[in-house]
Amino acid sequence: MRERRLRSDGDCSTKNPQEECFPVDHEITHLTKVRSEPNVKLRKAIHPSGKMPIPTIKMLYGREANYTGRGRFSLADCSHVLGRYLPVNGPWFVDRMDSRAYVSQFSADGSLLVGGFQGSRIKIYDVDNGWALRKDIVAKSLRWTITDTTLSPDQRFLVYASMSPVLHIVNVGTAATESYANINEIHEGLVLSTDDDEDYSVGIFSVKFSTDGRELVAGSNDDSIYMYDLEANKVTSRILAHTSDVNTVTYADETGNLIYSGSDDSLCKVWDRRCLRERGRPAGVLAGHVEGITFIDSRKDGWYFISNGKDQTIKLWDIRKMVSKDKWRRRKRLHWDYRWMEYPFEAGSMKHPNDMSLATYRGHSVLQTLIRCYFSPQYSTGQKYIYTGSNDKCVYIFDVVTGAQVAKLASHSSTVRDCSWHPYYPTLISSAWDCLIARWEFSGNEPDSILLTKTGRRNRARLYAD
Repeated sequence: MRERRLRSDGDCSTKNPQEECFPVDHEITHLTKVRSEPNVKLRKAIHPSGKMPIPTIKMLYGREANYTGRGRFSLADCSHVLGRYLPVNGPWFVDRMDSRAYVSQFSADGSLLVGGFQGSRIKIYDVDNGWALRKDIVAKSLRWTITDTTLSPDQRFLVYASMSPVLHIVNVGTAATESYANINEIHEGLVLSTDDDEDYSVGIFSVKFSTDGRELVAGSNDDSIYMYDLEANKVTSRILAHTSDVNTVTYADETGNLIYSGSDDSLCKVWDRRCLRERGRPAGVLAGHVEGITFIDSRKDGWYFISNGKDQTIKLWDIRKMVSKDKWRRRKRLHWDYRWMEYPFEAGSMKHPNDMSLATYRGHSVLQTLIRCYFSPQYSTGQKYIYTGSNDKCVYIFDVVTGAQVAKLASHSSTVRDCSWHPYYPTLISSAWDCLIARWEFSGNEPDSILLTKTGRRNRARLYAD
């Protein structure tokens, strides 16, 4: 890992001039520390030297001695203990199919894992029951591949998308393990667009449930964002959002008022639904990528998000830096196609003249497909890391504040498109074009790690106990 020297003025110098400077005094640095560093009273009592991280045995001693007066760990204390145990060991295979794996996502509570494959299959695994198969869904009217899936907040319904203008919703709470579209179970079609013929086909790249489960937001290749009301069973809004494919959409926080979108036009946009009808335009635009955007993940606080770009970077954003419109003329783009070409060497030094991002993370490869990136879980890490798939067959983990690459998980034999970190355990899932869904953990030499057994859950519960 390259040496990084941080100066008191917030600038930095490295042995590689291509590396980015990280804003060590920015608000997100302090927010990350608040979420991932132990209580001040506890720190002073058991570790006066102040050097981080504090050994786990000292943290446990401080809790038992009740130095904080609360008799238990705070959420930040838990994050400090668990955040150092990265899921870097393994992998153990969850499943192997005969087609490329495009999607792998844990449910919000971590009890389920959803895997989506190019060959019309979506599988749901019971995490707490030894990764047993809960549901095997054969998709209806698939075009090219499963591009995205989303579980409803109550985990009763799953919506899947492909390169088609029709989403499909499946009841995954039924008793049957196998789900064949409109044979033994209904896969209801949710039509987003009728602009579909032999010469042009609308395709959905991204879809998300709202936190109340009543609505879907989707991004498509007709440059649009669609809002679908599940109770009314109709599209309530179509926004001509970008000048190219909308590859990714997501809600900013639990309120559902703000939506982030990213496109092949290289822009991130923020949409405020409370004033969308009157204004008909985004609340703001964030420029900084010099190529298309493949994925956006929100920190769920309504301020910060990250984006993966075809310029081979991840960027961190604060929406308070957005402008009303993109007022800078776009630089002439290079003639290359990320689906089958390498990123041009001369493009490595290209930078946006008015980059509004807070930080840039490099080292992974964004080629061939819409590779995804995420913040690590709040509960177990305080969101102090960013992780991403990569075309070089690896998963990368970066430190949010320093930008340092803290781990590289290498085992797949093809592009890793998606990955998902368990919300409570140090377990990470990766899905790749080698047809595998793989599991990584921080410890254990046995395939059935203690972390996800009943005994392991009880032991971990004691760590958080009052």
